[in-house]
Amino acid sequence: MAGSGQSAELGRCKAILADLVAFPTVSSDSNHEIIDYLADALKTAGARFWTEPDPTGTKANLFATIGPDCAGGVVLSGHTDVVPVADQPWSTDPFTLVEREGRLYGRGTCDMKGFVAACVAMAPVFARADLKVPVHFALTYDEEIGCFGAQALVESLRTRGIAPAVAIIGEPSMMLPVDGHKGCYEYTTWVTGLEGHGSSPDRGVNAVEHAARLVLELVRLREALKTRAPVDCPFDPPHSTINPGVLTGGQAHNIIPGKARIDWEMRPVQATDADFVKASLARMIAEDLLPAMRATCPEASIETETVAEVAGLERTARNPARDLVMALTGTNAPGLVPFGTEAGLFQSIGIASVICGPGDIAQAHKPDEFVTLDQLSACLDLLARLAHRMEQGPVT
Repeated sequence: MAGSGQSAELGRCKAILADLVAFPTVSSDSNHEIIDYLADALKTAGARFWTEPDPTGTKANLFATIGPDCAGGVVLSGHTDVVPVADQPWSTDPFTLVEREGRLYGRGTCDMKGFVAACVAMAPVFARADLKVPVHFALTYDEEIGCFGAQALVESLRTRGIAPAVAIIGEPSMMLPVDGHKGCYEYTTWVTGLEGHGSSPDRGVNAVEHAARLVLELVRLREALKTRAPVDCPFDPPHSTINPGVLTGGQAHNIIPGKARIDWEMRPVQATDADFVKASLARMIAEDLLPAMRATCPEASIETETVAEVAGLERTARNPARDLVMALTGTNAPGLVPFGTEAGLFQSIGIASVICGPGDIAQAHKPDEFVTLDQLSACLDLLARLAHRMEQGPVT
């Protein structure tokens, strides 16, 4: 639980979280309103900031800074988008914060508006502190569908010459430091055949049928990946995984479907596994599927679109971000998680990264998502200790 000095911050955090939940920032929609709200709150606390739009102009990242204008310091990173609520049996309005028995319910409370609210609530504390290095707030779009905002943001940091020493990504980890996770690679494969009447299947090219063969190949490769697990791999499961998530196509019972779509993902523990899967699929398509399809329709095709290939967070012997959070939380050993985050992107540009945030990932993406008050209090305490630590000098 938070100390007595944090009660005001907890109240402010709850109020901010209520405002953030009220913005229905599902990834398919704009996040401009929540970015404007967060920019205004951080500006009021004394932060300098800039925003950058996505290619469509409908979404934006926000990067704000409190403290001296120098290299080093800490990034507090969170995403503003949430997953959809459609067809989920919520017992309350998902976009209205509801407090009940020490829990705060609402879409995004756990993943990850609770962390964002805590950071904004503590911004005045950072502003009053005599920071020797800056604290940055990195708030992004489209994490849930490919980490597109963070990919753009890290490139902007590189271009602008902004070089924080460490990044704390506040994904739900029960406030325990996490220093490793698998990558998350997402793809869409489009199969184009030839429509026709269902009574004459040999005169068409059934796109759904060939897409199904591709799905079966993905399942076969998923089993093959189990034999490629590195020795003593710490992940659970200890091997790379594949998941065919969506297979769609066709219009009616009696029409040969001319188009089909497969949405699938892979979570590699090593880059060679991704290469293995891609090469195996390419070989099957080139040597088996396409010749069979083009024997009837020369224009038949199979194309795979890379939605996102987000690097994992690599566990390293030296990680100042992990060591900092372990010291601040009093944790003896870091953990690992199976889900993907933006942490690997910060690590890819030389920023030591760690995951530590309020809430349990088991609550994320579910109806009646919640974060506990105890977890928010623990997060506020961590940020207060971080502010004190940054008054003492560089964090590495």
